[in-house]
Amino acid sequence: MEAEGLDWLLVPLHQLVSWVAAGAMVFGGVVPYIPQYRDIRRTQNADGFSTHVCLVLLVANILRILFWFGRHFESPLLWQSIVMILTMLLMLKLCTEVRVANELNIKRRSFAATDSKDEELKVPPRRPYLDFDPHHFWHWSSFADYVQCTLAFTGVAGYITYLSIDSALFVETLGFLAVLTEAMLGVPQLYRNYRHRSTEGMRTVPMSTGKS
Repeated sequence: MEAEGLDWLLVPLHQLVSWVAAGAMVFGGVVPYIPQYRDIRRTQNADGFSTHVCLVLLVANILRILFWFGRHFESPLLWQSIVMILTMLLMLKLCTEVRVANELNIKRRSFAATDSKDEELKVPPRRPYLDFDPHHFWHWSSFADYVQCTLAFTGVAGYITYLSIDSALFVETLGFLAVLTEAMLGVPQLYRNYRHRSTEGMRTVPMSTGKS
């Protein structure tokens, strides 16, 4: 009788704990990037943050979402990936705006054009998805270029997943690639710090996104 009398308290308490845990899982991965975002916005300097971190997390979370279509996992993890993608796009937008504002005299490079003269003369016409020069890839001066690249990757990967969704081997490979890509998260920042021989501008808060 006593246990039954406590049900009115334990059941909603259990639901509350479940919601809090789910919320922590969904938003916990983006928390480390909040102080980084605020620092970049305050100092107007994004030199200490590697935008390739955003690339790694975008690829990893897009692959994780595609993996969900082949093998459903917990909904909070799915929402975590969606929130992380939106967060990385916000980070890219801020970093791009700051970098362009600080590099007005540097030759403009874009995802959609292979030479600045093409933009000045407008001949030949704009050619999207062709500027994959490794020296300029993911260093574009327009946020729209990053969005186009992300959508292009999502479209191609989504179409391949649609064609191969019935293959258990493909689905498992997709999940493995998502985990492997996310495991490489620290490499871009480590390389940037090594190249510049400095950690200035980098937050010391660990950058984790949870488990797939």
